[in-house]
Amino acid sequence: MRVFITGGAGFIGSEYVRQLLLDKKNEIERVTVLDKLTYAGDLENLQDVRNISKFVFIHGDICDTELVSQILPGHDTVINFAAESHVDKSILNSSPFVTTNVLGTQNLLDAALKSGIVKFLQVSTDEVYGSIEFGEAKEDTILNPSSPYSASKAAAEFMALSYFYTHGLDVRITRSSNNYGPRQHLEKLIPLFINNIIHNKKVPLYGDGLNVRNWIHVSDNCRGIQAVLDNGAPGNIYNLGGSYSSTNLELAIKLLNYFGKDENEIEYVPDRKGHDRRYSISSEKVKQELSFTDEIGFSDGFNETISWYASHLKY
Repeated sequence: MRVFITGGAGFIGSEYVRQLLLDKKNEIERVTVLDKLTYAGDLENLQDVRNISKFVFIHGDICDTELVSQILPGHDTVINFAAESHVDKSILNSSPFVTTNVLGTQNLLDAALKSGIVKFLQVSTDEVYGSIEFGEAKEDTILNPSSPYSASKAAAEFMALSYFYTHGLDVRITRSSNNYGPRQHLEKLIPLFINNIIHNKKVPLYGDGLNVRNWIHVSDNCRGIQAVLDNGAPGNIYNLGGSYSSTNLELAIKLLNYFGKDENEIEYVPDRKGHDRRYSISSEKVKQELSFTDEIGFSDGFNETISWYASHLKY
């Protein structure tokens, strides 16, 4: 297998690259990572694999038509992790999100067709469902994105699926819940809270803090992506959720208690525009069809994540 991975220096992408290259059971001929190395991409995330002969890194943008058309031939699989992903930033300026998440995906799809790519996996998010008041969203639930970010991810999904229906390209889509684990950028909720606690700053919590999120360890998400790539069906979508859900307030208290602090360290801030109240997805399809379930319990993953940041953040 010759795999072309976009956004492979980011949090989730780099974990997938490490799993792919460090697992000796994988029959990999080549792994090429294309990453723009914005604030969210860091070559340090790939330090463990950079000297492996099968690994190639290219600094570039998925929107660069000429570059993508030059380097994609010779691969058989594309996995698109590349995305602008910070919701707050999409509210302030949606243009980069449309450019990268929609037009960048379209550019990859065009190049994939011309290059004879066998499989194209689009990595998406549970945020495309919008807020779920009751129950769980299934893969056929109508999409209702609330932010420019989630709208751009939904648009990228539709674009990818159109290439399946129109051109017969083998497209598969994963929608994961909130990822957590080592190496995540400090703009995200868990790393932000840990960083603030360690540096004796208040923990900022939107609104009343009762927004509900489901959490999956990044390692489990990447195993799920591989399961979909190996055994999923063309043109299908697969939810990848974790076994743990909580309100943001509960999570903040959990983190504060870990460091011996209490709720007095929480600073409630004005709620974000279009802030989804509750995310909840069903992972029954991936369990039933692909025998995939998350393996890392939240307690273990939570403690591992805190330990990693505690040893890597400057005091």
